[in-house]
Amino acid sequence: MKLKVNIIFVLVILISLVSAQEKEEFFALKFDQKKAEHLYHFAYECIDQEYPNKLNQVIANDSYLAPPRVLHPAFYGCFDWHSSVHGHWTLVTILNEFPNFQYKTEIIEKLIKNITSENIQKEIEYFDDAHNKTFERTYGWAWLLKLDETLQEWNHPEANELHQNLLPLVELISGKFSEFLDKLIYPIRIGEHSNIAFGMSFAYDYAKKYDLNLAAKIEEKAREYYFTDCNCPLTWEPGGFDFLSPCLQEASIMQKVLSENEFKKWMKNFLPKFERNPEKFMEVAVVTDRSDGKLAHLDGLNYSRAWCLFEMGNALENQKMLDFGMKHFNYSYNKMDSGEYAGAHWLASFATYALIKSK
Repeated sequence: MKLKVNIIFVLVILISLVSAQEKEEFFALKFDQKKAEHLYHFAYECIDQEYPNKLNQVIANDSYLAPPRVLHPAFYGCFDWHSSVHGHWTLVTILNEFPNFQYKTEIIEKLIKNITSENIQKEIEYFDDAHNKTFERTYGWAWLLKLDETLQEWNHPEANELHQNLLPLVELISGKFSEFLDKLIYPIRIGEHSNIAFGMSFAYDYAKKYDLNLAAKIEEKAREYYFTDCNCPLTWEPGGFDFLSPCLQEASIMQKVLSENEFKKWMKNFLPKFERNPEKFMEVAVVTDRSDGKLAHLDGLNYSRAWCLFEMGNALENQKMLDFGMKHFNYSYNKMDSGEYAGAHWLASFATYALIKSK
């Protein structure tokens, strides 16, 4: 009888140890070599894949009907311009995080081929065109600034040359961003590309280091747009095609521009009781068809929610937010499929950014 009791006791201990290990693996999200090797190929394979392609251009005459590689010689792959930009960002980020990455040489060769001064001059000409001055406003603009921010932080001999080649376009876009904020009276709150909280959040990361005038403008406009907001309707989210959470993206930019005490007070009015139990207010977004580009947006929503929850959870020392961010990340990460180009051309960037924010 005593032997049986001891065996049962040992089994209980072993089961508890296994459960604890599984729990630790689930909640200890790390941007490791294995994840980098899984994610890099999505961006690596598409930054020079020209077709299929969605140009989103305004055509003034027949001369505008040119292949993507002619119109956008730097950023012509990955289905659309902005996805190409953040595909480049993904590759630079991986090399920055893992200096001895297995495929470093091949990646650098592609970066050098695309981000040349000649190619960037052609990109500038497109943005200066009378009919396309608002091209990629502000989603693509924000990702371009994020790309340059990462290039400047990458400790590699080629990084400065790539940054210098990109710089004229960065300066143009930074100026356009500031000019647009001067004209934008009302915030754009939708869950897709033009969400201004997302644009300002990414642009602010760049601007507070490299463009203090733009940083001051973003601080001013964020307060103007959002400081008196309260009771954000999280239960209305998501919309069917969202890849950004209007509520959480707003919280993201306000966390960056407000002091710690201001942000904590603001959060209690903006998302009452959310900190106590975030799962009461939203669910992980379910994707029913990853071959449908719009429905695949919801995988992006899970990643972008995850990075916002990681930002806030770390700042507020809130484990429930961090755990909920993990659930969002794991749902979409475990289902990433390189065979479905509708998501494969861009989702690795969102997954990579979420991993960085999980630290």
